[in-house]
Amino acid sequence: MSIGNSPEDERPFDDASEEARPSVGRALQQARIAAGLTVDDVSTATRVRISIIHAIEADDFAPCGGDVYARGHIRTLAKAVGIDPAPLLAQYDAEHGGRPAPTPAAPLFEAERIRPERRGPNWTAAMVAAIVAVIGFVGFTLIKGGDDTGGKSNLADAAATEASATPTPKAKKPVDPKPAPSDSAIAAAPQDKVTVKVSAVDGPSWISAKDHNGRALFDGLLKKGQSETFQDSSKINLVLGNAGNIDLFVNGKKIEDDWQPGAVERLTYTKGDPQAG
Repeated sequence: MSIGNSPEDERPFDDASEEARPSVGRALQQARIAAGLTVDDVSTATRVRISIIHAIEADDFAPCGGDVYARGHIRTLAKAVGIDPAPLLAQYDAEHGGRPAPTPAAPLFEAERIRPERRGPNWTAAMVAAIVAVIGFVGFTLIKGGDDTGGKSNLADAAATEASATPTPKAKKPVDPKPAPSDSAIAAAPQDKVTVKVSAVDGPSWISAKDHNGRALFDGLLKKGQSETFQDSSKINLVLGNAGNIDLFVNGKKIEDDWQPGAVERLTYTKGDPQAG
């Protein structure tokens, strides 16, 4: 079953009058075709609307809504088709008046420097002031009443009351460390389910995986060195863009195939595979 338009249907005609260096839009279009992806595939992987992708490939950046959004779309599309976005961004800046100047940092720094520092309550000073007040009151009582024993008792009681009134900071409860996730799901593949592991070993590849109900399990770009594992009760449907970069394991067994770089493969696996084909 085909998804979207075939990349070969969009392959542009050679133009002998074209400059040696392609435009930004044409470079993105050529890279997409070389990766074996349709406009629908790239739109699904990046969430960029199909109309905007068509406009950018035609070097029409007006639908992007401004230079900031245009540069963001160029970066996203370049990563989706597996090329470096930096040269394309530099070319775009050169053709559209350069990158916007950054906001000066000095005024912000000055504003932060003169902002008054917020300080918490000085509990030590408050406690000292309270003790001084209590001592003064007790001294006045001693002088007036002449009861030395009673004065000492009042002083001790007042100091104890003040100490008990001083707030004690609560100790923070240690956070239990979360257990590290296990990456042995493929090794313990259950017999009553289908388990598929996809690894991008030689380069990036666009991956789409759905369960037996057609619900999306994964839809996006898998970078070199990354892996994803999918599991379903009966069936998993896969679309592999740039399939030559992929190592595929089904129910714990590696699928040996001669997929070529740039090829798009549409596959379906069940609980009996790979024996069942």
